[in-house]
Amino acid sequence: MGICPIRCQSNLTVLENTPESLSQAIHESMIVSLCNYTSFGQTEFTMCFGERLTIISQDGDFMMVRSSTTGIESNIPTCYTAKVTCRWLFTGISRNKAVELLMQPQNLSGAFLIRESETNTDGYSLSVLRRTNSSDCVKHYRISNLQNGWFYISPRLTFPSLQHLVEHYSECEDGLCCRLSGPCFIKGFDNAREARPVPTAIRMPTFNWKDISRSMIFRRKRTESDNSLVSEGLREAISSYLQMTEGQDHSWDT
Repeated sequence: MGICPIRCQSNLTVLENTPESLSQAIHESMIVSLCNYTSFGQTEFTMCFGERLTIISQDGDFMMVRSSTTGIESNIPTCYTAKVTCRWLFTGISRNKAVELLMQPQNLSGAFLIRESETNTDGYSLSVLRRTNSSDCVKHYRISNLQNGWFYISPRLTFPSLQHLVEHYSECEDGLCCRLSGPCFIKGFDNAREARPVPTAIRMPTFNWKDISRSMIFRRKRTESDNSLVSEGLREAISSYLQMTEGQDHSWDT
């Protein structure tokens, strides 16, 4: 047996006994559309790009599917779809389609997918979306495999599985353009992400401590019309402090 010239190492613990939840996730798969499609006799799309499809039947190079967005059934070529396993491993997708999927507006910076390499037989490629204030782009990284079945992007760090590789680069970018934040958005599967409202930043009012009087702190009861700048919690904290330091001079008293 030959000796591998590259040292196999990983910061992650190798899972000898795969948890049931992880095992189910690994074997779970779905079909995703790679184009907008209009069935014969229809004027509107019966299948939308990047959505999850339900397979009703399959016959050779064609399959009958149901759209998760329109609910309409269509008989389409199999090449119009990609198989997705683990939510991020795509089979039957080109580099250009990977870019198109990741550039969907629902994807945040760090959205990713792993696909079969178009140039390296039995190899994979990691495609990652990087969004900045000035531009958005998709970076691609070749995933090579060793004779012992381990994977790596950089030879200095290898992994026993693609799952371990994804977990590592989800914790730190470690040479990538950015840290992996989550799998590529799929319509009909990640609708919660699409409907999630954008968080609103609320700026609390600022105030000058010199304007705070002792009456604001020791007021016993707040009424609905009380617009004091001092919250109840802060009032109690300062009151406790004053009791412990009774007799000392406080420059902010007025």
